[in-house]
Amino acid sequence: MSITNIPIGWLFFVLLMLFFMSAFFSGTETALMALNRYKLKHLARKNRGAKLAMQLLEKPDRLIGVILIGNNLVNILITQLATLIGLRLGGNTGVAIATGALTLMLLVFAEVTPKTIAALKAEKIALPASYIYIHLLKIAYPLVWLINLLANSIVRLVGIDPHNNELQSLSHEELKSVVNEAGGLIPKNHQEMLLRVLDMESTTVDDIMIPRPEISGIDLNDDWNDIEEQILRSNFTRMIVYRGGINDVQGFLHLRSLLPLFHDDKMERKHFENAIVPAYFTPEGVPLTQQLINFQEAKRRMALVVDEYGDVQGLVTLEDILEEIVGEFSTSPANFDYEARIHSDGSIWVDGAMHIRELNRRFNMKLPTSRSKTINGLVTEYLGQIPVPGVSILINGYPMEIRKTQNNVVKTLIIYPKLKQ
Repeated sequence: MSITNIPIGWLFFVLLMLFFMSAFFSGTETALMALNRYKLKHLARKNRGAKLAMQLLEKPDRLIGVILIGNNLVNILITQLATLIGLRLGGNTGVAIATGALTLMLLVFAEVTPKTIAALKAEKIALPASYIYIHLLKIAYPLVWLINLLANSIVRLVGIDPHNNELQSLSHEELKSVVNEAGGLIPKNHQEMLLRVLDMESTTVDDIMIPRPEISGIDLNDDWNDIEEQILRSNFTRMIVYRGGINDVQGFLHLRSLLPLFHDDKMERKHFENAIVPAYFTPEGVPLTQQLINFQEAKRRMALVVDEYGDVQGLVTLEDILEEIVGEFSTSPANFDYEARIHSDGSIWVDGAMHIRELNRRFNMKLPTSRSKTINGLVTEYLGQIPVPGVSILINGYPMEIRKTQNNVVKTLIIYPKLKQ
């Protein structure tokens, strides 16, 4: 039976089937390439389709080869069949009409529409299609291998390795974008905690430590009665112990370990000094993630931050690091009001010792943190001299007024709302 004798109805039916096949190849190509590789890796643990999709994507040159072979073969058949139908229905005029109509139909029904659907429903289309492509790849392997050999040779000429398809790790900023884009998939408080964990890698102990002037400790050179009074009135459970100056640190003292001595009325200097635990030090610039590991390995909760000369610069605790993740959980609610208090006019009264990072976080500000760690340090850096009350300064668009100073440092500062650019 000659092809010219085949009923027109059958030719249209075959043409329709070919259009479906072309749409299949076009759509599944987009779906497979649009799959989220990280999500796919998770799904592969319990879904065979996802496992097959991962197997196909490990060698994308072979996958693209079999898809393009199938798609081009089908499109050629569509062109030939449409030409035949046009010729039988209208002669040369029918061929011209068929060519124009075919171009539009291929574009709409075999390219744009299936690819748009596939991009929006990648998993639902790609995973079932993986079962088909695994078998097609086996059947067409010799032809795919030959085509890929030629194509990969050309790809290598432009300096690209066609087999370098390792799952690339997300950068720090890309991970933050993923968390921010999660939206309702992650509770808001969990989202904030994850972002803080990611920020810890770029945050060092210098950024969160209690600065040296604010460290409260016990001086062994003080009168014993004064030391006892200091212990009884202390609001801390752990205190640093030094002799004469903070650079001559003797260790840390857990005040709870002294309770039995007070109870048995055996609180003497000798017993007190025996309760001192050797100090634990950490250098400046250690990232918080590393310091958290260091605390865990050393089984310590406090560390003195020292500079390159061994001088004490501040104190960092395990609680400080945890607060970077979960937020403020201090049992002293007055602490926040003491550091920063917002007024009805929008101005913020800030303690000069407050960390810039904390101020930026609480009030969504963007003050520089590259050099100075505290508001006092930032103002002093910009002024280039010892600050005095009444002086105003503009930093990053924020008008600031020095309200009070003490011992050559800013004690109270007023930050007014940012000026509109």
